[in-house]
Amino acid sequence: MNKPKQTEYDPRWQEKYKNMIATPGQAVSHLRPGQRIFIGTGCGEPKELVKALTDRASKLADMEIIQLLTLGEAPYAHKELADCFLVNSFFVAENVRGLIQEGLGKYTPIFLSDIPRLFSSGQLPLDAALIQVTPPDERGRVSLGVSVDIVKSAAENASLVIAQVNPQMPRTLGDSFIDIYDLDFLIPVDTPIFEATLPESTEVIREIGERIAALVEDGSTVGFSVGRIPHAVIDFLKEKQNLGIHTEMFTDNIIDLVESGAVTGAKKTLDRGKIVTSFCFGTRRLYDYIHNNPIFSFRPTEYVNDPSIIAKQYKMVAINTALEIDLTGQVCADSIGTKIYSGIGGRVDFNSGAARSYGGKAIIALPSTTTDGTTSRIVAKLSTGAGVVTTRGDVHYVVTEYGVAYLHGKSVRDRALALISIAHPRFLETLLKEAIEAKYLRKELADVGESFIVAPHEAKTSLLLDDGTKINFRPIHPTDEPKMKDLLYTLSQDALYSRFMTHVQRFPYKQVKDFVFIDHRKEVAIVGVLPEAHGEDIIAVGRYYLDPRTNRAEVAFVVRDEWQGRGIGKFLFKHLTTIAKRHGITGFTAEVLRGNKRMQAVFNNSDLRVRSKLSDDIYSFEMDFN
Repeated sequence: MNKPKQTEYDPRWQEKYKNMIATPGQAVSHLRPGQRIFIGTGCGEPKELVKALTDRASKLADMEIIQLLTLGEAPYAHKELADCFLVNSFFVAENVRGLIQEGLGKYTPIFLSDIPRLFSSGQLPLDAALIQVTPPDERGRVSLGVSVDIVKSAAENASLVIAQVNPQMPRTLGDSFIDIYDLDFLIPVDTPIFEATLPESTEVIREIGERIAALVEDGSTVGFSVGRIPHAVIDFLKEKQNLGIHTEMFTDNIIDLVESGAVTGAKKTLDRGKIVTSFCFGTRRLYDYIHNNPIFSFRPTEYVNDPSIIAKQYKMVAINTALEIDLTGQVCADSIGTKIYSGIGGRVDFNSGAARSYGGKAIIALPSTTTDGTTSRIVAKLSTGAGVVTTRGDVHYVVTEYGVAYLHGKSVRDRALALISIAHPRFLETLLKEAIEAKYLRKELADVGESFIVAPHEAKTSLLLDDGTKINFRPIHPTDEPKMKDLLYTLSQDALYSRFMTHVQRFPYKQVKDFVFIDHRKEVAIVGVLPEAHGEDIIAVGRYYLDPRTNRAEVAFVVRDEWQGRGIGKFLFKHLTTIAKRHGITGFTAEVLRGNKRMQAVFNNSDLRVRSKLSDDIYSFEMDFN
């Protein structure tokens, strides 16, 4: 993409609006003790005005500072100034976290989409707003640049608006403009705006990002929240097609995604062809890129975060993070115990909107453990004092580096199974024990142990049938128990007899449990699934059991009756063979009824060295991989 043209600001603006121009000190001298002051967001924070305000602290008292999120220094948030400035933040960043956790500041939990209404309704009236803008254009309009979010609403509703006018602020397009005469004081500065970079992604973060990207279909519209995980996903989206972006924020790596050609916005329901956001964090590279760039549309929070707007997007994917989740699906995202750590932000807005989007996906991601690895983030019950940001009824996808759990519409029992299976292996035994004690799971599961570990996703593959039907093959999962039971009870008596060599009438819970909870050190079980509106249907199962004494594995598989004769069994056997070879297994064994001609044909027509022996109407097969 070519670099956008630079727009010339009105070169005579300082002369034209000289009656409005003041120094930072002159402007903030109009502030009075007891007032409520809004400070601009993120990288758009007006640093010179903040400094002037703090310098005047000795003449001020009981000032309430309202902010969403500031990234730079927050000199007003020092303990010694607590009598002068009371910080009231909608999101707790590192620069005010200590103050608020010590009880010297305030945190207001609220959905990001609701904040503008606080200002406009008079519920939280603003006496003044300190913001940063571009110089005015020929029409007398200034752009809010990198931070439109709630800044636009604050500027529209504050009694006094003091604007730091900076030519280094990029001129962003969209609903980002304010008329010069809606400002009271103009403070000319020419200083770099704050730059922010995300820390380097760890291997765990990248693994989570890759798993999330696999859930994003071509043509989806994607929203990213604050944090390393959502933005790590971008690195794995560059091979997608016709993605759209509707997000509360983005960072520098949006440039690489756009220039990869993956983002066209062609499938978006609203704002087709536009990348919609309300603010951004980044470096000068990003600021130069978005300057006057018509593909970017910066809009206020009340639009970007409106769940009804988000829900209208086709295949909306919302990626949010969490600090902790319990086995019933309750998500804590803004506190560690009783200590407020961040904020609600736009998590609920985007989660709710994506869940109601046609083909949408609401995703919550978190590492399986804390950074030091000592504590599981998946827990039987939330920490004392932990706040529930997303209720158990609102959770859909949960992703860790160990897999993906889908919870929506699932029972507490199935949720516990799904979440334990994507927890860190070190904590599986404890979580299983606690889930049984809480009566979430049956006590018969006490012995499944490491069977909760999900097999590596490298075992996934797919088969395209002659009629265009695509069948996906993947490792069996503990949450496949109800689908496995459905498969078994839909098989004909002939199919059941061929597979189990007995006339099975019922499948006890223990037997079904043994099908899905396998020891991955000695067993492999692969299911063939078809996507359905409610999730997946299992139409085939193949597995092998290793005998460590011989280094051979007994293999067996079954295909639902109506899908037999279409090459599924042959493909499944070949896939199991590939997996077994990769694990250094010598070969397969199998027991097949004389009348089961299809399975015999699969073995005899394979490229393995096959030997068989008939005894009492049962063929014993031995197959060598070399």
